[in-house]
Amino acid sequence: MAVTELKAATAPRTVAILGSTGSIGCSTIDLLKRNRAAFRVEALTAHRNVALLAEQARELQVRLAVVADPERYKDLKAALSGSGIEVAAGAQAVVAAAARPVDWVMSAIVGAAGLEPTLAAVRHGAVVALANKETLVCAGDLVMEEVRRHGATLLPVDSEHNAIFQVFDFERPERVERIILTASGGPFREASKAFMEAATPEQAVAHPNWSMGAKISVDSASMMNKGLELIEASHLFPVPEARIEILVHPQSVIHSMVAYADGSVLAQLGSPDMRTPIAYSMAWPDRMGAPVEKLDLAKIATLSFQSPDMERFPALRLAREALQRGGAVPTVLNAANEVAVAGFLGRKIGFLDIARVVEETMNAEQSGTMESLSDVLETDAWARRKAQERMDLIQR
Repeated sequence: MAVTELKAATAPRTVAILGSTGSIGCSTIDLLKRNRAAFRVEALTAHRNVALLAEQARELQVRLAVVADPERYKDLKAALSGSGIEVAAGAQAVVAAAARPVDWVMSAIVGAAGLEPTLAAVRHGAVVALANKETLVCAGDLVMEEVRRHGATLLPVDSEHNAIFQVFDFERPERVERIILTASGGPFREASKAFMEAATPEQAVAHPNWSMGAKISVDSASMMNKGLELIEASHLFPVPEARIEILVHPQSVIHSMVAYADGSVLAQLGSPDMRTPIAYSMAWPDRMGAPVEKLDLAKIATLSFQSPDMERFPALRLAREALQRGGAVPTVLNAANEVAVAGFLGRKIGFLDIARVVEETMNAEQSGTMESLSDVLETDAWARRKAQERMDLIQR
């Protein structure tokens, strides 16, 4: 992983938040409001939640607010009338916001839509707090090469990768024996296949530990989220795929572990609150306070672990297969999953159909180069069309 020294700190630190109205974005803003003197917000972007975006922009006195949906431009313009805040709309406006000369960028746009803005921030050489795992899943080699080329710093925000980052010995990676990604198991951890076959979107998004958006909550229920994290970890940390393990840990207290050659296993623990890894990324290489519930191990009393059930959760197998096959396959996996999850949330297919759509789309994949952003976008578009075709067949 590319890790560089931060430039000499000057207060306030300038920041941009890509995806400010989502779960991660709102948690980031909560921390910013508690540390106003240390940060100045240059830009906020959102998909289409104009009301919340405008409220955030006014409260933080940002310079630029961008809504990705161009049809919401007039609404945003009206909501920020008289504020002096610059307003823009459209996908390229989001990319331009990401490229603004700031010190720190939170990349929290959900799905492959976050790829191009994240690359723009990386190419500016910023410290990029990455909460968008799909960026590395669908274009990991490209993104990491750009990080190295432009001297950017990539800090993982996912609780699992942030935990690994905190205990990984980057100076002596050859001493690392394996990485252990922990998983809560989601709301269907003990559910039968028959139950999951009939599961509703409401049941799938009801995560027992974490408060997350709908897409990532469904991914957690299918455990595709952990499969995507497996692929992400392979790009972030110099450890081969075969030495990255997944372990179900229902309490979500140990966020991940790193095992070393001498038998030591280092773990990062904390309450299941995304403000902890966000705060770590905001203050890095220092630390800052966060209003999270303090961990009380005596109160928790028991921490349990189990191996994941690969039969009930085929998404884990598919993600590892995609990583092993390489090339365009992880991009296809991610795109097909996004389409299938949207179909499930729209009640067009069943919960178990998500993995079926992904696998059938992966099996239709043709090999191709993934050397540029255009290659990635072309493959992503192809996979979305194929996944939609398979969903249409399921619906008939």
